[in-house]
Amino acid sequence: MTTANEEASTPELSFDPNKLRRKYREERDRRLRDDGNEQYVEVKGKFAHYLDDPYVEPGFTRAPLTDEVEVAVIGGGFGGLLAGARLRQAGFENIRMIDPAGDFGGTWYWNRYPGIACDIESYTYLPLLEELEYVPKEKYSYGAEILAHSQAIGRKFDLYRDVCFQTRVEDLRWDDASARWTISTNHGDRMKARFLCLATGPLNRPKLPGIPGIETFKGHSFHASRWDYAYTGGDSEGGLTGLNGKRVGIIGTGATSVQIVPHVGESAEHLYVFQRTPSSIDVKDNPPTDPEWAKSLGSGWHQHRMDNFNCLVSGVPQQEDLVNDGWTALIGKLLLSVAQGKTNDFSKEGLAKAAELADFEKMEEIRARVDSIVKDPKTAEALKPYYRQFCKRPCFHNEYLETFNRPNVTLVDTHGKGVERITETGVVVDGKEYEVDCLIYATGFEVGTDYSRRAGLDLVGRGGITLSEKWAGGTRTLHGMHVHDFPNCFIMSNAQAGFTASYPHLLNEQAKHITYILEQAKERGARTVEVSEQAEQEWIDTCIAKARDVGDFFENCTPGYYNNEGKPTERSAQDGFYGGGSVEFFGVLDAWRQEGNLEGLEVK
Repeated sequence: MTTANEEASTPELSFDPNKLRRKYREERDRRLRDDGNEQYVEVKGKFAHYLDDPYVEPGFTRAPLTDEVEVAVIGGGFGGLLAGARLRQAGFENIRMIDPAGDFGGTWYWNRYPGIACDIESYTYLPLLEELEYVPKEKYSYGAEILAHSQAIGRKFDLYRDVCFQTRVEDLRWDDASARWTISTNHGDRMKARFLCLATGPLNRPKLPGIPGIETFKGHSFHASRWDYAYTGGDSEGGLTGLNGKRVGIIGTGATSVQIVPHVGESAEHLYVFQRTPSSIDVKDNPPTDPEWAKSLGSGWHQHRMDNFNCLVSGVPQQEDLVNDGWTALIGKLLLSVAQGKTNDFSKEGLAKAAELADFEKMEEIRARVDSIVKDPKTAEALKPYYRQFCKRPCFHNEYLETFNRPNVTLVDTHGKGVERITETGVVVDGKEYEVDCLIYATGFEVGTDYSRRAGLDLVGRGGITLSEKWAGGTRTLHGMHVHDFPNCFIMSNAQAGFTASYPHLLNEQAKHITYILEQAKERGARTVEVSEQAEQEWIDTCIAKARDVGDFFENCTPGYYNNEGKPTERSAQDGFYGGGSVEFFGVLDAWRQEGNLEGLEVK
């Protein structure tokens, strides 16, 4: 007998859905941990050197600034660049960009590891392509091109004019009397700003695994986001000759590791890859850009392509698939099942079931690909992902799996438990020590931790309340951007906003929305713009109600940063993404602007 959530395998299927559901659940359960996000070590104190900037000369100093600007933008990645660009387009001249890095680029400034590339097609992912009259060289751009594009945006919109690089904001404090934000930094600055835009990025603070003994290792070690080419040799294209004769361990098997492993495996005497959960590895078809196609692109092509991709990966059918890659394949399979008559139940539950079966089919293909490439059966089995495709960020690579056929590369599968401990000379798994000369932490960035901790600063709003105190019981915003008691402040982040697989798409919509509000503030001669308590609470209520739409999916996912390391129930429904999806969220913002009355904002 089958339950309401199970059905017998049908002749049309080459797999048993019930068996896969049980397998997925087993894999999820053995990876659950009591400590959730607390399993990671904050990069500070004795670990602070993992944050050092390897791309600038140490010891940079400058005179403190005590001047005033109209808009201060904290962050020089795509979020800050988009905010700066949209504000410049609207005629705002007195803008100051502030970032701890030595140049624009954000995550593409810090992450320059070998093999780095975007995993969303570049024609969709890179922002402001039409504005810069630029078409990327390949379908998936490598890191150097993306970093150069970031810098080109800075030049195009004159954002280098008054920039403060190598500057870490330490305190942001609102003064009601002057209606200004005071910005204190590591250079002794006490600059002021009428408006504040926080674009610190969701993936900016590296995290380390809290493995016992991590501080005792006496070999060489670094985080992948601060790649040490002085030690490894080579560059982002590979050629890591410094690893010749070295035994190297990589901890982590997510999107970063997938790009790194082939290059390290090629150069090291021996590479040990320590895996907790395997990634989904699909084919990466990366042709060069057809110049004739590039010439044929008409006005508005970029926004249209971004919208097309975002709709498809959000499960919203389109007349055509402009991107046609591994990201959009899942909705294609769902539509095919409808066209072939496999799906005739178009209720919410029926479509969810059809989507699950399409997902099962896609992941069966992913697992079959592992078998077709990896020669050792035991290694192949360990590399197979057993979870829904979007439980973790899917990866696309043509050399990662093949690398495990090399005699000098060993996959050390920890069966979901992670590394046992680190010693002075190596890494211990299941009581066996693997001696290494170098440890590379491909362990990602803080996501589910407190916003102020991730941003590396705290905001002090009206009456001395900090953002940490304000959000102690959960995130409180309007549209994810405005917080009561924090006037003239705009936050660009995921919380209570629409999740997009291509993050710059969300940032672009937020930048346009913020620019519209500042334009309105200027026209109305506003001293302050602030969300009312009522509007803030109404948005929170909406987010909590909408969160139920996606709660079950993430609850059943294998642990990762998408579901708060397997503890989504501990991550209050109000802290997550807008549950209605990004397509709906962007519609909400557009309708709000169309009304034109700044509903929910108090303009004084």
